[in-house]
Formats: sequence, C-alpha cells, structure tokens
Amino acid sequence: MELQTLTYLVVGATFVLYIGIAVWSRAATTGDFYVAGKGVHPIANGMATGADWMSAASFISMAGLIAFLGYGGSVYLMGWTGGYVLLAMLLAPYLRKYGKFTVPEFIGDRYYSSAARVVAVICLIFISFVYVAGQMRGVGIVFSRFLEVSIEVGLIVGMGIVFVYAVLGGMKGITYTQVAQYVVLITAYIVPAVFISLQLTGNPIPPLGLGGTLVDSPAVSADGVYLLERLNAVVTELGFAAYTDGQKSAIDLFAITAALMVGTAGLPHVIVRFFTVPRVRDARSSAGWALFFIALLYLCAPAVGAMARYNLMDTLQVGAVGAPDGNLLYEERPAWMQRWEQTGLLKFEDKNGDGRIQYYNPAGMNDDLERQYGWAGNELTVDRDIMVLANPEIARLPDWVIALVAAGGIAAALSTAAGLLLVISSSISHDLLKSTFAKGMTEKNELMAGRIAAAGAILIAGYLGYNPPGFVAEVVAFAFGLAASSLFPAIMMGIFAKRVNREGAIAGMLTGLIFTMGYIVYFKGIFIDPIGVNTPANWLLGISPEGIGFVGMLLNFAVAFAVSKMTAAPPREIQDLVDYIRSPRGAKAAIDH
Repeated sequence: MELQTLTYLVVGATFVLYIGIAVWSRAATTGDFYVAGKGVHPIANGMATGADWMSAASFISMAGLIAFLGYGGSVYLMGWTGGYVLLAMLLAPYLRKYGKFTVPEFIGDRYYSSAARVVAVICLIFISFVYVAGQMRGVGIVFSRFLEVSIEVGLIVGMGIVFVYAVLGGMKGITYTQVAQYVVLITAYIVPAVFISLQLTGNPIPPLGLGGTLVDSPAVSADGVYLLERLNAVVTELGFAAYTDGQKSAIDLFAITAALMVGTAGLPHVIVRFFTVPRVRDARSSAGWALFFIALLYLCAPAVGAMARYNLMDTLQVGAVGAPDGNLLYEERPAWMQRWEQTGLLKFEDKNGDGRIQYYNPAGMNDDLERQYGWAGNELTVDRDIMVLANPEIARLPDWVIALVAAGGIAAALSTAAGLLLVISSSISHDLLKSTFAKGMTEKNELMAGRIAAAGAILIAGYLGYNPPGFVAEVVAFAFGLAASSLFPAIMMGIFAKRVNREGAIAGMLTGLIFTMGYIVYFKGIFIDPIGVNTPANWLLGISPEGIGFVGMLLNFAVAFAVSKMTAAPPREIQDLVDYIRSPRGAKAAIDH
C-alpha cells in the first residue's frame, strides 16, 4: 500500500474515533460544556491535560527548534516543563477549591469587579488566539505534506473536525477526545524515536541514545564516536554554531525560560482542566499524572531534535564535509526532499549553478574557503517545523511509522486548538454574556451562545493558521509571554495577596498586556518583521520578544501593588474568600474551636 493511501486510512481512522467520542459524550448542560460536569477521573484528566498541554509546539516544533538551536533550544524544554510544575503546585489546587467555571470568573469574583472580569476576558482572548494560530499552522503543515492537499484545504478539514467535537461535545467531549489523542500522539512520537535511536546508536531508549556512540554511518565511518561529538564536528565545519553551545545571552536565556514558566501557569486552557475533577485532592492527583504523561514526550524531545539534525546533515553531506564533492547533487536528492519541496517548506536555489546542494552558514565560513569551492551562499532553506515530521522519512522508516507520525501531529494540534477554542467560547458566553451583559439568560440560551462563540472562534483560528505570525513554537512563545504578563500575576495575587484590590488588578493586567503586546508587535510586526529592527542590539536589556513577557509580568506586579497601596483595601468578605481558598477544608473550623 502506498504511503498516501496508508496515511489517509490512519488519519481517517483517528478522525472517526474523535467524532465518535464527541457524539457519545455530547454536552447536555452548561456544566458539561464548561467543565465536563466535574466528574473526570484523575488519570483520564491527566491524559487529557497532557494532550491539551502538548500542542503542535511540543510535538512538531520544539524538537525542530532544538535541532537547529541546539543547547539554545533547551529554554523551551525547561520553561514549559518547569512551568507546569509551577502551575500544579501554586495554582491548580486553589483554583479547583474555588470551584467555578472559568479563570475570568475567579478574577471577577476575587476582585469584586465586572470590569476586572472583562479585562481578564480580553487578556484571555488575546492569549488564546495567538496560541491557536500556532496550532492551526501545525494542522496545515501536516495536511499539506502527508495528505498532499493545500494548506487551505487542510485547515478547512481541521476546522471541521474541531467544530464537531468542540461545539457538540464541549469540555466533556473535548476531555475524552483528548484522552484518545494523547494515546495517538505519544505513540506517534515515541515509536519513530525508538527506531531512529536504534538505527543511529543501537540503543532503543532515545534519551540514552542521545548520549551514546554512533554505530557505523553510511557517509562517515563514525563507529564509536559520540553522536553529539560528531554532530558538533559536522555543523561547525559548515559554519554553524556548535550544537552543544548556547547561542543566546544569559539574560535572554533567563527571560525566555521565566516567561515560558510563568506563562504556563497563566494559560487558561490548561488551568480549566483542573476544574473538571470532582475534588481538590483529585486536582493534585491529576496534576501528578499529567506531569508523568508529559514527561514521556519531553524526555525524548532532545534526542529527537539532535538525531533529526544529524540525519539531515548526513543526507546532504555524502562525502567529505565542506568539500564540493561532498555535497548532494540536486538531481539525486532523495524522495523525501522532493515531497517536502511541494509544500514550500523546503526550498533549493542553485546560486552557483553547479547542481549541488550547498547547505552551510555563510556568516560562519572563511571567505577564502567560499571562493575556493565556488560557493555563492547557502542554497537550502529548511523550515524548522518540518524536522519531526520529516525525520522518519529521512531515516527511511516504514511507511506505517510515517503515517502514524502524521496522525500524531494532527492529534497534538487539534487537541490544544479545541481546548483553546473552548475557553474562548466559555469566556464569551459565560463571563461576558451570562455574568455581565445578559444576566437573565437561561441555561439553554447560554449553551447555545457558547456553541455559536466556539464556531466563530474556529473561523478566526483558521484564518490565523493560514496567516501565522511566525513558526509554531515562536508563535506559542508569544502567547506564553502574554499570559505571563497579564493573567498569571492577577491569579497569583488573587490567591496569595489579600491587600491587592480591583483597581490594582485591573491596572496591572492592562499594563502587562499592553507593554508585552506592544513590544512583540514593534519587533516582530503583525506577521513579519517589516521594519528590520528585531536584533539584539535594539532589544530592551537584550531581551528578545520571546522573553519580554517576564518584564511585563514584573511591571504587572509592580503596578498592581502600587495602585492597591494608594486605594482602599478589598472588602472583608473578599479577604475571607482568600483565606478560604488557601486553607485546607476544615482548617478554619478547627481554629475557631
């Protein structure tokens, strides 16, 4: 069976599964639609959280970043993993004890203000739409390559699938669909990683293979040479930075990691997962299970990235590295390169007319060497987002593994997109309409409003997927920065700072959001960098747009505390609410008696 047919069958089977689950678990009440009736088992919730959390950025783009940035790409690994621990320890149990439906609802009640709730909704919508743009781009990439359709068609199909199980099933349908999607995506990630680790190092455990030695390579006799040592030699001879060296300044490295960590803890679509379990104890338990399920993928990601980069270089350099005879003839390029060229995500331009693929970094090469070999600049452009998806093809793995990876990439993107779209729709229907502008709305009308809002959000998400503001992980990093600078401080102060009032919270959220959004737009443009200013020399304190959310967070805290100090303290009942949220059940009664 040819690859395309096999891929259609595998991906189609997963779609039938997702739709079937959505029909089986259709939401009948607003409680089902918003929080799955608060009846999800902790293990199932842990798997659903893992799928919700491990988006296209984790499945498709993170290892691609690590493949090209090497050590510098580890900020995404450290930030996202550490951020989940921060969320599980500091926020999730307290928010579950509070017991309502949405993050804006908590902020509105805690800061006794409809205005605070509306500001939180605005922040949530900005965060979620930036985030969902990355997910829909991932859907388009997978469809355009493996199903051999245009990105537009791929996005329409993906939007249709999300529409069915998000609009029909609500959080209940999404939760059980995400359990299935987790199984698909983790299998699709680990199976090729095991194959490739065995192929390159003889070790079936990818994290151990990353630190292991190579078996004999078809291009270079590298038996007994460490994988990372050989990879360093290959990339540095072609002018790239050593794979194991960092390419970012210490302050930018710290800022990006911190922004990703605190941004994780402020992501509404992840926080809402802890509202779906029956008890506070279950929220803690599901957080532990989720961390386990997430770790299965994250422990493999560095190995997947390094091995993908090695396989790419090994394919292109078929002889002595750095010599013209060692560069692959374009007419002899492998089939996987031909297939990816059709997507436009891999491009070749024969600048010197020698018919060979010159893939190197001119900025890191000696001018004399370039003249000696007749090089006229790098001729190959490789989109970072294709590395995980193309890796099984580069390694010549069986077609069923390639088809499985396609299904996994789609599952990762769709699972997170569905979660994001649901928090958007619930914020509009529950926080803006039911709780603010149309308080007399019936539950039936609220449920209908939520479904209409979800449908509208899907249309906007599709447009953003077709016109994304960067590659997947970069777009997601911007969303984390916005969450770090707007919602995270408001939630933290709402739980741990009784003195912070509505004026402070509103001023802090607006300050953090406007500053961070303005910085990103200035340096990155809306969809490109049109003014050419996005360089370290122009960044504030040397901090990139990906890390500026950390500064926005500090500004949020500073403004919130300053404004709160200059205005009246929160009412006594609000301070009692904070005590209630932070105290274990029964603690107050024990103290009183």
